[in-house]
Amino acid sequence: MFHRWLDRWDERRTRRSDDVKEVAGLDLRADLAFPASEGATTTAEFGALAAEAVADSASFYGLDDAPPAASWEDGWLSFPSSLFTETPENNTVRAKVTEAGSSDHALIVFHHWNATSRNAQLARFFAWRGFTVVEIAMPYHLERSRPGSSHADYMLSPNLGRTIHAMRQAVLDGRQLTAILQRRGYAKVSVLGISLGSWVAGLIAAHEPAVAKTTLFLTAGSLADMVWTGSATRHIRASLEGEIELAELRRAWAPLSLESYADKLARPGLELQMVLAERDKVVLPSLSESLVSELDRSGARSRVKRMNCGHYSLTLPPYIISAGLSAARFLNR
Repeated sequence: MFHRWLDRWDERRTRRSDDVKEVAGLDLRADLAFPASEGATTTAEFGALAAEAVADSASFYGLDDAPPAASWEDGWLSFPSSLFTETPENNTVRAKVTEAGSSDHALIVFHHWNATSRNAQLARFFAWRGFTVVEIAMPYHLERSRPGSSHADYMLSPNLGRTIHAMRQAVLDGRQLTAILQRRGYAKVSVLGISLGSWVAGLIAAHEPAVAKTTLFLTAGSLADMVWTGSATRHIRASLEGEIELAELRRAWAPLSLESYADKLARPGLELQMVLAERDKVVLPSLSESLVSELDRSGARSRVKRMNCGHYSLTLPPYIISAGLSAARFLNR
């Protein structure tokens, strides 16, 4: 009875924003995803460019410049993003900093898709556990939102190139923030990602050697499969269905798949924790378990905590308490 109620509660939460998510058409925009290329006019050409990006992901997610000058003021940190976009608000990265006394361990938190506020309770909890918590705004969210947009449709959409561009921007912003925190004197920097933010945190962990620990809440490997099967992204599937097959979408978004970098996530010195929801309808458990299996095969140092709840009900007690304590123990271990 309780779990049936939980499932219904999750479904209501999923549908809460359905009325603002519009069905649109497939758009490649390879020039946004792969600016150094000559573009692509077919999904096959787009997939070939994506394969090149995966093969040379160190360059694709690499930083060309030294860390930018950062402004620290009244618990806020800001700096210019590494990638320029047509949305001026999105070109400045903002992060809320919750100090933890003399802690030398910073925890960067990447929020979920369409977040409308930061999580003060989460920040206080981890600060209490000894971390300086840095809650970054991902592209097109919070202070970086596109004027007039009803949700973060430029972060994840049927526009394949724009989605890659936004996710790459989020990874580069996170890597720049890591360098800024190190320059500030933090000896250890860890990353925690929630839902879509877990993909960003995972991609950073795969490509940023300074990150020794990462916790991924509600994650999986293939972003394409998550979008195709998840209840929160039904409008994107409706936009793509009939214009592109799932196999083609997997190839197109391979640079965003954590399974593409299982070997990098198995690098020496990196430890991972995954917190998964066994009743999840947004990130299906089968997709999460596929990532777990791939990481096991690669020899990654990973731990998995499975919760008998849904995607959104992870935020309810007792699940969030158990997940938070587990993450704090892992990151502090």
